[in-house]
Amino acid sequence: QVQLVESGGGLVQAGGSLRLSCVVSGLTSRNYDMGWFRQAPGKERELVASIHWTWGSTYYGDSVKGRFTISRDNAKNTVYLQMNSLEPEDTAVYYCAAARNVYNSYTYLSNPASFGNWGQGTQVTVSS
Repeated sequence: QVQLVESGGGLVQAGGSLRLSCVVSGLTSRNYDMGWFRQAPGKERELVASIHWTWGSTYYGDSVKGRFTISRDNAKNTVYLQMNSLEPEDTAVYYCAAARNVYNSYTYLSNPASFGNWGQGTQVTVSS
């Protein structure tokens, strides 16, 4: 059974930092790429960051470039999202997701439809 379990969300003041973690089980991790997406009320789900599991290529949404960093620990089957310089606009539910390792491209790894497995989500709230 595939499970993606996120942790690390919470309430933080603007300018602060959080680190999200996603532990993956039930997948052969080297065959899956990982991503973080977010969804705010009334908005579509959007890419935050994604990573090609084998090559380590990373892709970021425009609004988080230079502030957020995605990384992974293959041995622990865990993917992380380090979020710095948080802004109120970053407030959303953050989801961890896994995509079959098919293409290494922004087009593929920025599209929520490419990701077939999702976690339950963790709330991030940034106060002004």
